[in-house]
Order: sequence, then structure tokens, then C-alpha cells
Amino acid sequence: MAQVETRPFAVFDIDGTLIRWQLYHALADELARAGCLGAIEYQTVRDARLHWKKRSSHDAFESYERTLVNLIDAALSGISEEQFSAACTTVIEEYKDQVYTYTRDLIEKLRGDGYLLFAISASQDQIVRLLAAYYQFDDCGGSLYEVKDGYFTGNKDVLQRDRKPVLLKTLVNKHRASWKGSIAVGDSASDIPMLESVEQPIAFNPSRELFGYATERLWKIVVERKNTTYTLQPDGGKYFLAN
Repeated sequence: MAQVETRPFAVFDIDGTLIRWQLYHALADELARAGCLGAIEYQTVRDARLHWKKRSSHDAFESYERTLVNLIDAALSGISEEQFSAACTTVIEEYKDQVYTYTRDLIEKLRGDGYLLFAISASQDQIVRLLAAYYQFDDCGGSLYEVKDGYFTGNKDVLQRDRKPVLLKTLVNKHRASWKGSIAVGDSASDIPMLESVEQPIAFNPSRELFGYATERLWKIVVERKNTTYTLQPDGGKYFLAN
């Protein structure tokens, strides 16, 4: 029997890696606009977001995210799957092309090189799949929220950082992909376990924690600012500006 040829794969985080903003955050804005979030609760999120944008503290972004996650989780228990799907569609239509050129172009290059493409994100699975379909990823996964009789129950299965490599292994096995030459791209500490699991990790616009972790291990680092991309390439235990 002829041996089936396996293909290498590349896996991408979505929020802050492909999309310039965060799908989860944009979804909160859209749900508020549609009247699915309480005005007082949403103002709490806006205040936390302003606190982060002012860089008032090192953990301002994490604090903002916690506030946002708690609000969304509470709100989902009271809305229908139809309302949520409509909000997801609106967000994707607005943000699908607001992407970083480095990751967008890398996706196209790797597709041309025969790579299987996966997207893994802690954002809701519904919205992740919409974006993955637009960019023609071969498979994807996100956080799962239970629906019963057309409404969210409040039960959830959030894709925490340590679960990302587990999901990745599932996708690799499903598609019989090869770990040889494997690539992962992520921007935050939550992507570290996923980045560690591949041969070629790329820390893209890394957070403070990811930057420190990546430099200790001499991972490739890419920074995109405005219309310029900088690549810090490790070589001989040191980093060099590749372009």
C-alpha cells in the first residue's frame, strides 16, 4: 500500500495576531449596540478599557479583559443563539480585513507552499469559524458555549492557554498533518504552550511576558508597526535585525 504523503501545518492565533483588534472585544461592542448588554455593565467595560488605553498600570489590559469576559459570560445566558450569530456576522463583516499584513501574507505564502492552515483562539467558536472560513483555513477551534432550545445556558468550555496545544494535536491528527516544519504564530502569553509545541514558533508583536519568554529561548520575533515589519532573527545565541 502506498504511503499517504503528509503535509506540514501552520497554526495562527487570531486576536492581535491576524486581526488588529480583538474579536471578543468587538463582539461586546456589537452586543451593546444591539441592546443585549446592560448600559451600566457596559459602561464598566468602557471605563476599564479607558484605564488600559491610558496605560495606568502594567496589568490594566488584563484587568480590562477580566471585566469584559465576566460581562460577556453573564450576558450570554440571557440572549438567543440567533442574536449572538447576528452579532458575530456583523463583527466579522467590519473587522475581517482589518488585519496585519505580515500574518495575512504569511498565510498566503504558506498555503502556496502546501501547508495546512489552522486557527486557534480563545474567542467564541462561532466567530472564530466565520473568520477562518473567510481566510480559508483548513480547520479551527475556539471556546465553546452551550446552547439549548436556541438559548445559551451559561455553561462554557473556554479554550485556556494549556488547552491550546491539546486542540492543536487533535487537529493535526484529524488532518494527518506532519509536525516536521510546523509553524505557530501568537502574540501573547496565552499562546506560549501552543508555540512551544511546534518546530518554528514566531512571537508576533509579543506582549511583555511573551517577549521575555521568546528571547530566553531564542524564538523568532516579528514586530509590525504602521507600514513596516521588523524581524528579530536569532543566530548564534544573539538576535539580529533581519530586515
